[in-house]
Amino acid sequence: MRYKLLGRSGLRVSELCLGTMTFGETWGWGASKTESKKMFDLFTKAGGNFIDTSINYTDGTSEEFLGDFLKTNRDYFVVATKYTLTKPDNTDPNGGGNSRKNMMKSVEKSLKRLKTDHIDLYYLHMWDFMTPVEEVVRGLDDLVRQGKVSYVAFSDTPDYIVAEANVRADLMGWSRFIGMQIPYSLLDRAVERSIIPMAKHWEMTVMPWGLLEAGILTGKFLKSVKSPTRLNQKKLRLSEKSISVVKEVEKISKEAGKPMSQVAINWVRQNPKAETIPILGARSAKQLADNMAAIDWSLSAEQYKRLDEISAIDMGFPHGFLDGNHYIYGATYDKIDGRRA
Repeated sequence: MRYKLLGRSGLRVSELCLGTMTFGETWGWGASKTESKKMFDLFTKAGGNFIDTSINYTDGTSEEFLGDFLKTNRDYFVVATKYTLTKPDNTDPNGGGNSRKNMMKSVEKSLKRLKTDHIDLYYLHMWDFMTPVEEVVRGLDDLVRQGKVSYVAFSDTPDYIVAEANVRADLMGWSRFIGMQIPYSLLDRAVERSIIPMAKHWEMTVMPWGLLEAGILTGKFLKSVKSPTRLNQKKLRLSEKSISVVKEVEKISKEAGKPMSQVAINWVRQNPKAETIPILGARSAKQLADNMAAIDWSLSAEQYKRLDEISAIDMGFPHGFLDGNHYIYGATYDKIDGRRA
């Protein structure tokens, strides 16, 4: 593995992050503790030091497994976890959400499960549209000052909230947010409209998840496509465009002699639109090894361009308006310097 600085910080993390939502079988799927340990060891032996989990993954089993795996060499690892979400049957009105109360309760629970005295990177998992931004930013800064958390980041949160949080942090001398975790793949590029530009502006590293779209980009469903809108017995609906993207991934896979999964991962990994550290999730050590091997090669410029063009989305306003010439009061203005054409 090569290493990168995480956002605007001095924290060094591996170029891939190990996602552990599959650590544990309490949700009816996932990996046993034995298989989870195999994946953890495989990632570590390859030089990986960046591990991602959450207080809610597999009802806490993920954090508990990691606590056992990390204890022999805790200082080597950069451990990230999250707070916010809760179980659907939780009757405690403060048992979830972004509030300071839930934040403080959650961090103590995660520290106990992870068997550590600090969390390297602490995420707000999902914006709740209730808690004031200043309450979140100040609360997370308090955790940093207490030494329980080293760095803070956002996950699955609107760009305008993240921007306000960083402005408040800068103005008040609180801890700035150095990372943004979001879904991103060849089949889901919506984040390019505002979240990725925002992250680049604030020098935040993007940690994409869902790179393979639940396996669709591995090609395992491709042979079962019966029509442009129906996919095998699961009745998974794909647009004609999505099917075209998957088929293009298949073509490049054959050209490169590499699995389709690695092609899809490398499109995200090589993306120049943002500094990215892909999060890899797997249910077996074999699957993880196959996906990790993406770092051993790269798409050619021509291959990258083909994938980028076939999966492109309509960026909408203001991107289209600002990227080309436009008319103002009947006069055409040049997009570079605004001079009248």
